[in-house]
Amino acid sequence: MSTQTASLLALGLYTIGVITAFGVRSWMHWRKTGSTGFRGISGMPGSIEWWGGLLFIAAIVLGAAGPALALADLVVPPQLPGLPWIGTEVAIIGFIGTLAAQTGMGASWRIGVDITERTDLVTTGLFAIVRNPVFSAMLTAMTGIVLMVPTPVSAAALACLFLAVEIQVRFIEEPYLNRTHQGAYADYTTRVGRFVPGIGRIQARDATQD
Repeated sequence: MSTQTASLLALGLYTIGVITAFGVRSWMHWRKTGSTGFRGISGMPGSIEWWGGLLFIAAIVLGAAGPALALADLVVPPQLPGLPWIGTEVAIIGFIGTLAAQTGMGASWRIGVDITERTDLVTTGLFAIVRNPVFSAMLTAMTGIVLMVPTPVSAAALACLFLAVEIQVRFIEEPYLNRTHQGAYADYTTRVGRFVPGIGRIQARDATQD
């Protein structure tokens, strides 16, 4: 696969994936629940939560910029035979996984967290394998894009997304779920890994501290 073909394919996959995962999914959620599920960036400006939101936005922008710049020959990725094909497969798996995990959340799906809101704790389907399958799948998809177009810009997108996800989960979602679901969530965290099966499980005495 040529660099131009890989860049065009990566940009196309990425665009479709982002529009579907955020735009189409929000529209479908609104049709079913009357709410888009969008809760915005948490925290006051300058807080760790706020930086997490900005990093997430940066990841989305850089994720598109990587293949776009390569397509315009402004950034030249190295020629690594076979890697774009592997990246394509990884990206497709990641985007499909993202949609599957979002669908599995049902009415509990949200973009961001409203601490005054209570949603059901989802522990079935993909959530029985890892606690954050949406984020795991998103990181998989972005990894695929990096493999398709291995440039510093694409790598920066993956790094920003990783940091944003870590902040979102550790500083926003886990404390919120601990407060909201208490014992049920604490038990869940002792059984199921955070992003990878079996990894990131929380000791029972730590899971109830927040």
